[in-house]
Amino acid sequence: MPNSRPSGDCTIAKAPTIREVAAAAGVSVATVSRALNASGPVHGTTSANVLAVARQLGFRPNLVGRNLRATRTRTLGVMLPTLNHPVFAECLQGIDTQAQSHQQVIAVSTTGYQVDAEERASERLLQQRVDGLILTVADAAHSSVLDKLDAEGVPYVLVFNQPGGTSPSLGARPFVSVDNFLAGRQMVEHLLSLGHQRVHMLAGQFQQSDRSLQRFLGYQAAMSAAGLPWSPPLELPFTTCDTRSELQELLNRRSPPTALFCSNDQLAMTVIRDLRDLGFRVPDDISLAGFDGVRMGELLSPVLTTVVQPTAEIGRAAVDLLLQLIDGERYLGPALLHHTLRLGGTASHRTQEHQAAFASPL
Repeated sequence: MPNSRPSGDCTIAKAPTIREVAAAAGVSVATVSRALNASGPVHGTTSANVLAVARQLGFRPNLVGRNLRATRTRTLGVMLPTLNHPVFAECLQGIDTQAQSHQQVIAVSTTGYQVDAEERASERLLQQRVDGLILTVADAAHSSVLDKLDAEGVPYVLVFNQPGGTSPSLGARPFVSVDNFLAGRQMVEHLLSLGHQRVHMLAGQFQQSDRSLQRFLGYQAAMSAAGLPWSPPLELPFTTCDTRSELQELLNRRSPPTALFCSNDQLAMTVIRDLRDLGFRVPDDISLAGFDGVRMGELLSPVLTTVVQPTAEIGRAAVDLLLQLIDGERYLGPALLHHTLRLGGTASHRTQEHQAAFASPL
């Protein structure tokens, strides 16, 4: 068969298109569509041939599309970047708990923050005939996966993504999140209120996370509103586990930052460890804040200063919204949930003694 592969080969074959089915069957795309959808007259022999070719190629004719499905599977697909990050693991727990309360089951796939993996992961879920999808993509404004789901009429809800901005059409995509821009701005405003004027941002790579970009724009807005210069962020891959070389370069500058804003808590905790290895104390020498509100941050000493988003609630709300969409209800607008600031001990007032100690050479 064209899509078969040797045993042990873990590569995923590209899903065949309706045009490939038409070419293999020797008919038009319209004929294939009519045969698969039973939406018009097609000769019995031709229809049987089209269906046989579609099966041979492994073609999936919009199995999730509501117009093609007579019954539901009561299965919700979930596509997240990773389950190694506590934010996504806690969100998944919220999704699963709420799904069970509605007698639904979930099918889960991960993408490793890779855009090209999003297409493969979403296709795996669609092939399982899920009734709809809850997902996080790298960039909701330029996502081929979302374009596909829109074209096929597949119900879906984004979690953590915050599409829209200046584009009303993107804002029509269903999502549950916090206001990443506002939360980032408020956290930086808190650092400024402590007397810090040189705040630098460390962020997950924007091409992997539009959430990081929104949080940076919030940082930028806070600095500009205060009449202070802002710096381009230090973008790091989400798999980064050692930031010492980047921190050394940053803190060796003529006017190094006195406070750091990290776009997620996992990065913030890595930076705290690496600052300690470099001989710096948080917050005595440098203040630091994160974003997410993971529970591990409360176990640090001092407690991590961070933006807290209701991660499990985001998952539960996404299930409720998705089930409404599956039932044919009209999407009325995004669900922006409330965030809070945890004013922990990793960010403190900037003092002259603090500045003198921080100015010591590495």
